[in-house]
Amino acid sequence: MTNAFWRSPRFVLICAVGIVLFAYGGRQSLGMFLRPITEALGFMTTNAQGVLVQDFEVMSFATAIQVLIYGCAAPFVGAIADRWGPIKVLMTSGLVYAFGLFMMAQSTSEAGLILSVGFLMGLGSSGIALPMLLSIVGRVAPEERRTFWLAVVVSGGTAGQMLIVPLSNWMIGQEGWVFATIVLATMALMVVPLTLCISHAASNELNKKDKQSLGQAIREAGSHRGFWLLVMGFYVCGFQVQFINNHLENYLHKTEIAEVGGAMAATAIALIGLFNMIGTQTAGLIGDKFRKKYILANLYMARSAIFLIFFIVPVSKVSVIIFACSVGLLWLATVPLTSGIVAQIFGPRYLATLYGVVFLSHQLGSFTSVWLGGIIVTQTGSYDFAWYMIIVAGFVAALLHWPIDDKPMARIAAEKKAAA
Repeated sequence: MTNAFWRSPRFVLICAVGIVLFAYGGRQSLGMFLRPITEALGFMTTNAQGVLVQDFEVMSFATAIQVLIYGCAAPFVGAIADRWGPIKVLMTSGLVYAFGLFMMAQSTSEAGLILSVGFLMGLGSSGIALPMLLSIVGRVAPEERRTFWLAVVVSGGTAGQMLIVPLSNWMIGQEGWVFATIVLATMALMVVPLTLCISHAASNELNKKDKQSLGQAIREAGSHRGFWLLVMGFYVCGFQVQFINNHLENYLHKTEIAEVGGAMAATAIALIGLFNMIGTQTAGLIGDKFRKKYILANLYMARSAIFLIFFIVPVSKVSVIIFACSVGLLWLATVPLTSGIVAQIFGPRYLATLYGVVFLSHQLGSFTSVWLGGIIVTQTGSYDFAWYMIIVAGFVAALLHWPIDDKPMARIAAEKKAAA
């Protein structure tokens, strides 16, 4: 390798993938902690039948708070990064996220979990999440390959899911949930050196001035009907995937394969991550050639069809594996397509802020399904109604994407013409 590589867009892409791998892998592992923490800390409640049962709502609520704060903070963190640069935001957020994980290991009460899992991890996650990293990569990527490059970043997140979720489950089984949490906190600190590498490689591009102000970009997107359709559609993405991430282990623990529910859930999440790497990059390649909004509509319909089949078929080890592989192909393929549409319509300069707004909707959906899942299973002893909700939601999302006007804004076309 020559020295030029260390200042190239490809090196920025590699570092961004590394950051999202550690950040996303840790967050997606939280479903493995739901039952162990509930059992270890002795959370109990009385259900609708007056029976004393384990209270899964406590950890579910803390995790739901995390995804809510994560989403609510994302547009503001993105605006800070778009205004003053993303490097300081990335580093500070990585340290806060790691500290939140460490404090999670010290928690012995509901308040401690809400503070650590909810507030600290939520705030830290917002600055090292996909909106920030997709914005950086979107600005350095070649335009004709932008959707594929965005897909590679998303694949880094699911690589973390594939590797870190099974590792977390193994550590919980071998050494307990406290030990596993401290290891995840240590891994999260890798964000700092990777951010320094991005700072070195992309300083020129990240400091480049733009003719449009941040306020003008926000007003432009706010007046665009297609932008708000994307916002509504992405709510469903979060609603579906975070329910699976946070409740699959507990759902399987209540089925015929209860004795291996934890191991099967960890295997399923890992397989979802593996196949999502394939599906996401395929979506990126296709999205560079065809209309992204139509791909998204069909993707949401296919995802709900898979959920429906998994729900009505008797649960077995084979059905879990088939489900994981199938849904993994569609898992986060929505992300490069959705962020790609935003960049296509409005340009990549303020993608951290604009995609941050879209991502807020995703996290509101995540908050809703994670919390409702805990309430539903605690009160009814079953996840049936939750499955009905995520299945119907996918078909609604498909309908929302068809009327989106995805043509670039007139100023984008004018800028291209002037640069030609």
